[in-house]
Amino acid sequence: MSGHNKWSKIKHKKAASDAEKSKVFAKLVKLIKVEARLANGDENTPGLRAAVEKARGANMPKDTIARGIQSAVDSKADERVIFETYGPGGAAVVIVGLTDNTNRTTAEIKHLLSKNGFELATPGSALWAFKKTDDGFEPTSVVSLSDADGERMGVLIEIFENHDDVQDVYTNAV
Repeated sequence: MSGHNKWSKIKHKKAASDAEKSKVFAKLVKLIKVEARLANGDENTPGLRAAVEKARGANMPKDTIARGIQSAVDSKADERVIFETYGPGGAAVVIVGLTDNTNRTTAEIKHLLSKNGFELATPGSALWAFKKTDDGFEPTSVVSLSDADGERMGVLIEIFENHDDVQDVYTNAV
């Protein structure tokens, strides 16, 4: 029977793990580019150093990190965007992304929200429930969710985390 040998199994497992690694690396390279652009390529700044450490933690090769820094210094880098919405049970959700085209990303986020029965909130309407920290956003007030709302929130967060332009998703749901 064709396709049932050991090499085929290895090939398919490797393809799946490479696709997952590629998705993680792409997000990390975007983060490195933004931080490198802000630091003008100076690797001693805290933001860029933290981004590089995050990439090293994901086993990203040094040359890939260096290419990301160099390309950010040489060309236009992605910009940081923040989207706010209210999810299931009235929980506040903050979506932080990096994009080269804010109009495209905004339209895609709006589409993902509307497909799941939610809509984009006005700027500042959900950020009041969070405090800005070095690592991102930390909730200052929490909202308890029912089991059904918790499952819907989990699905919504997973959808956003699978989007290429989204870096982090924060919620005040418990």
